[in-house]
Amino acid sequence: MSNKIALVDDDRNILTSVQMTLEAEGFEVQTYNDGQSALDAFNKQMPELAVLDIKMPRMDGMDLLQRLRQKTSMPVIFLTSKDDEIDEVLGLRMGADDYVKKPFSQRLLVERIRALLRRQEAIASDAGPVDDEHKVMVRGNLTMDPLRHSVTWKGTDVSLTVTEFLLLQALAQRPGFVKSRDQLMDVAYDDQVYVDDRTIDSHIKRLRRKMRQADEEFSAIETLYGIGYRYNEE
Repeated sequence: MSNKIALVDDDRNILTSVQMTLEAEGFEVQTYNDGQSALDAFNKQMPELAVLDIKMPRMDGMDLLQRLRQKTSMPVIFLTSKDDEIDEVLGLRMGADDYVKKPFSQRLLVERIRALLRRQEAIASDAGPVDDEHKVMVRGNLTMDPLRHSVTWKGTDVSLTVTEFLLLQALAQRPGFVKSRDQLMDVAYDDQVYVDDRTIDSHIKRLRRKMRQADEEFSAIETLYGIGYRYNEE
């Protein structure tokens, strides 16, 4: 069964060429040339992954992502301009799972899409040290259910993206042990996909922000500067 991918970009050449590439790889692709059209369609049926351009008419990629994160943790990849690092960082902080710079290799985009879909599937199949019956991981005030992609902190639901879920899961599996950025990259990204330290740091910042919305005193994720991150049970 093919994965359903949404491609949202106001450049018709990109829409056409990427759609052909993805369909040749076995994906089912829906294309939209502005954010509002995509949102209207998503309200009827959500794809399994979305690739969003940032600068678009009628609703740009940032606004569309913000709307999506109110209702879904679906993986999202941003297409960013070649030299605009602000877009990349802001997109990650708002909840994008990955980004690809224009002009981009279509093969690279396919690899990023496949990596995100594999990670999403891995959440349900590889829960680490969990309850054998329900596969629920409990660490102090934290409860994570990989099969339902659900997280609660002190009984309050916390909505996380695929990347945020995997990072929190990796840290919480071994409380008190330090995870380097390289180790977290290996958990959250496919080995063939390059990301830098800034990407992991941006995801961790957003993860902390979400946890503090549930509990303003949340401090379980500790930064060890120059080393990595550690989860401390409270």
